[in-house]
Amino acid sequence: MTERVELTVAGKEALEKELIELVEVKRPAVIDRIAQAKSFGDLSENSEYDDAKNEQGFIETRIAEIERTLDRAVIVKPSSNVKTVRIGTTVKYTNTKNRKQSTYDIVASANANPLNGMMSVDSPIGSALLGKKEGDSVEIKAPSGVIKVKITSIKPTK
Repeated sequence: MTERVELTVAGKEALEKELIELVEVKRPAVIDRIAQAKSFGDLSENSEYDDAKNEQGFIETRIAEIERTLDRAVIVKPSSNVKTVRIGTTVKYTNTKNRKQSTYDIVASANANPLNGMMSVDSPIGSALLGKKEGDSVEIKAPSGVIKVKITSIKPTK
């Protein structure tokens, strides 16, 4: 049985938008680059050709990855009565040692972008917070060591 992938509506839309960009813009552009590089002649020492082929490989791999994810996608319904951390929630917590506050939207791995506040449920932070309630203290096993935090709020992601 194929493993399902939980996505929010926004997460699914972001993947669909990326897929369209890859298929309709980036794939044709890299095909043109390959054709142009081939016209230069000898492919054995043609760095433009090698670069374009590498980019094509990346694009095709990403297209296949997104298509697999969308085929297995199950949409997580937003709820205004959120009590635990799960995909589709925004969680705010405070580091109990340095009092630093952090806020993340909890998302599927396919939508993760920690620098933009979107934390994967499969990451050390996301998996440690998953299923926890407001007020819970949580130990997060991070590469830098164990971080102790206290969840201060859980809301549906906007």
